[in-house]
Amino acid sequence: MFKTDKVTFIYDNDVVDNEAKIDKEAALDGVSVEIGKGEFVVVLGHNGSGKSTLAKHFNALLVPTEGVVWVNGLDTKDEQNIWEIRKTAGMVFQNPDHQFVASIVSEDVAFGPENLGVDPKEIAERVEQALEEVGMGAYINSAPNRLSGGQKQRVAIAGVLAMKTECLILDESTSMLDPSGRKEVLETIMRLNREKNITVILITHYMDEAIRADRVVVMDGGAIVMDGVPKEIFKHIDKLKKIGLDVPQIAETAHFLRQKGLDMPEGALTVKEVVEALDMKAKAKDFRSKPIMV
Repeated sequence: MFKTDKVTFIYDNDVVDNEAKIDKEAALDGVSVEIGKGEFVVVLGHNGSGKSTLAKHFNALLVPTEGVVWVNGLDTKDEQNIWEIRKTAGMVFQNPDHQFVASIVSEDVAFGPENLGVDPKEIAERVEQALEEVGMGAYINSAPNRLSGGQKQRVAIAGVLAMKTECLILDESTSMLDPSGRKEVLETIMRLNREKNITVILITHYMDEAIRADRVVVMDGGAIVMDGVPKEIFKHIDKLKKIGLDVPQIAETAHFLRQKGLDMPEGALTVKEVVEALDMKAKAKDFRSKPIMV
């Protein structure tokens, strides 16, 4: 669904962006990656790593300085493709309050399909369906400013779904939410991915979100430095910390116990995996022969 080939991007000096680099250094440096239909991909990286810049290339908000980005086979540099690309890949940003254009939820969700020239009767059907899909059907006539942060982001997702998009790109969309709101949004996008086969690209710095993905892409210095399933990525605790990233707490616990001599499973990401491993060691009386020194 998405393919980049040796993509380099350099911001102009007069562009203000949290991914921009001074002295015209490359915000993206030779990035090649493919993302298939129906995948749930998390992109990790510290501030300035290039992850948000890459996300903006996936729906042609930015186009490469060098290299090529294809979305469903369409070259993002061709201006004739922009409309179709934006219909395919919908973007949800960090601050939900910056995404609303109307004073009523139904009107806000209708904004996208209206701009696509969809028939008014079909728009009404799309709005209702999209809000039901994100669990916000009861709020169709509510004012957005009366919603919680998690509810606002779910309405923003509904606005993308109403355009019949095939992909959701969420750029730090849970970073301003409390734990309850983050949970609401994460459960919503996971359900849409699982039940509707919608491709999800989630830019985040929350490790508990990353472990839910089919695949994790790690960026540093404008390049992809790791790409694999969560269990494989989170084996490399020291490497991730070296580039300024946290790791899932349970993975770090398993890593610590392994360093202390216990044969813990590599890439453990759940409490259940660690508890089962400890239980096996206890039954085998390994704790008596190999005491753990903290």
